[in-house]
Amino acid sequence: MATCAVKGGCPSDYVALSISLLSIIMLLAKATAPYLIHKIPRPKGSSFWLAAIQVFASLNLLLSIVMALGFLRFRRRYWWRSCYIWAVWIEGPLGFGLLLSSRIVQAFQLYNIFVKRRLPPIRSFVLLPLVLLPWIVCATFIHMNKPLNSRCHMGTRWIIPVICLHALYVAALVGFTGAVRHIEFRFQELKELWRGNLVSICSVGIWVVSYILNEIHEDISLVQIISRFLVLLMTSVLVVAFFSISISQPLISLKSLGKKDQQEYSMMGRALGIPDSGLLAQRELVQLVDSNEPLEKLLLNRRFRHSFMQFADSCLAGESVHFYEEVQQLDKIPVSDHVRRVYMARHIIDTYITPGATMEVNVSHRCRQEILSTLDLAHPNLFKNALNELMQLMKMLKEEARIKTVDNELEQSGWNFSHRLSSVHCADDPFHQEHSPRKSSSSSRDFELQ
Repeated sequence: MATCAVKGGCPSDYVALSISLLSIIMLLAKATAPYLIHKIPRPKGSSFWLAAIQVFASLNLLLSIVMALGFLRFRRRYWWRSCYIWAVWIEGPLGFGLLLSSRIVQAFQLYNIFVKRRLPPIRSFVLLPLVLLPWIVCATFIHMNKPLNSRCHMGTRWIIPVICLHALYVAALVGFTGAVRHIEFRFQELKELWRGNLVSICSVGIWVVSYILNEIHEDISLVQIISRFLVLLMTSVLVVAFFSISISQPLISLKSLGKKDQQEYSMMGRALGIPDSGLLAQRELVQLVDSNEPLEKLLLNRRFRHSFMQFADSCLAGESVHFYEEVQQLDKIPVSDHVRRVYMARHIIDTYITPGATMEVNVSHRCRQEILSTLDLAHPNLFKNALNELMQLMKMLKEEARIKTVDNELEQSGWNFSHRLSSVHCADDPFHQEHSPRKSSSSSRDFELQ
């Protein structure tokens, strides 16, 4: 026992390693399941990268503890096995520090979005290095003074400030969580914040006891073995319980292996319980549509709107119509329901307004900045100017749809003026009078307009 306590390789060490390996598998499964299993497109921006950074920091934290506390038998003959690399840099700034910093940034976003009802004033890629800066300064100071011995242990006078730094970040996370505790979140964000706070407090508490026991009783083999086992065990629990998708990607968090009715959460409107959101039902009655009516009036017809959306998608210009559809769902939420309006507005901004978004719409820079710098995400006229600009583009699409309708009718009569225009099928044509029964039965978006 005395030998493995110093050099590693005790039975309890391998048990702890097995648990940590299992936690890594569970963490990777939670992080990748929505994209690999449900084929969800990878979102752009901080909503994806903050979650990816949490996974990276968790792996660093587990690996650094294994290497620094001597779970495996190896000789420290190479520079990359140095205690200062694993116990100082990877365990500190790149491990626990990065993990807590990314969660603090997420909590800061929630505070601004739901309490202040505005987008965060500091971008995530700027805020995260600033939050991480004290860890970098602390690691640099320790590296310059070199207080670690051959077993990667530091003196008591060094442990106290290091543990205080850990506790400071946990306290900051608890503070942000307390600031949003009164918000009625719809996707378990508050629950996951409190869960992260609980496991991080427990982890820091166990680390404090274990480190102190390691330093004070460095010559007692049993204490060394038990303390490092507890440190790795609690870290394994921390990385799994701490990870969260719902805080930055609420809709994607519903796409898990445990959810059965996935179609209910395919759109933010459905997830928020907005009435009449989503695809059309086959039982809905066909309404008369006059193609000479203004587009603003035609778009109020739900069947026409979905047919026009399909036509716009076939022209690779469907973003505007999808944006109109989502704004219509936002308008159905009562103005007094600030939380649901903020959820929907945030979803629309991330999907259509943010530069580089998956379905970025073509609006002016002034209009885009007006939305991104708003002081009230729940304002009823937040997207009014953007909608007015996009309405002009949709009117051009409407005229093109009319031309293709006429061309289809001429083609059926034996005339064909344009190969490009006649290539559009009637299922893509919002003004066509007859649709294929086969297409209507296979898709809830294909229907007749009489």
